[in-house]
Amino acid sequence: MTETIAAPRYIAYVPLADLAPAPRNPKRHELELIIASIDMHGLVEIPVVDERTQQTLHGHGRRESLLEMQNRGMRVPGGIVVDEDGSWLVPILRGWSSKSDAEAEALAIKLNRLPGEGGWDPRELAEVLEDLATNEAALFDSLAIPHDEIDKMLGQVDPETLSGGGREDETPLLHLPDAGERGDEVSPDDEGRALHTTCPACGHMFTSGR
Repeated sequence: MTETIAAPRYIAYVPLADLAPAPRNPKRHELELIIASIDMHGLVEIPVVDERTQQTLHGHGRRESLLEMQNRGMRVPGGIVVDEDGSWLVPILRGWSSKSDAEAEALAIKLNRLPGEGGWDPRELAEVLEDLATNEAALFDSLAIPHDEIDKMLGQVDPETLSGGGREDETPLLHLPDAGERGDEVSPDDEGRALHTTCPACGHMFTSGR
């Protein structure tokens, strides 16, 4: 029996302008959030290219964001190499080849959809969010998690399971005041953001980085 050896995966740097998109990509992107993340952390998750088509299989949002960053004259993010002529070279994952357009599109959907299918552990996420909001406000603020998502998540948390225990005299609470409660106007950047949150573990009220 002859064993088929799969092509090895490897990273190569290619000109950003030469990174071709797939002809059909149903995934939408919040480009401003991706741009902010790349600007803060660098390019961490690299695009994937289909060897058969030489088109982007996964990473269209990162591709578009990098092109926009370059057009805006933003600083070169970590992970990007600048060529002699000033062109941005982006790392891509190579070595996988589709058997057909249908397989390429199916895998593209899986790569975007499957990572989020497991959801979040609400207890552990609540602990991480509290630590970030308390100790690293700028990082917490950069998450841009909408009010309703945090509210729904904390509603699933049993305070007794959190590391800080629970307060017998207080019900776990997420309080997100509106403009009237805060006494000022809510800017466009504030919409959908967690401003004030009461930790269900210890009852501590923390705010995002403002």
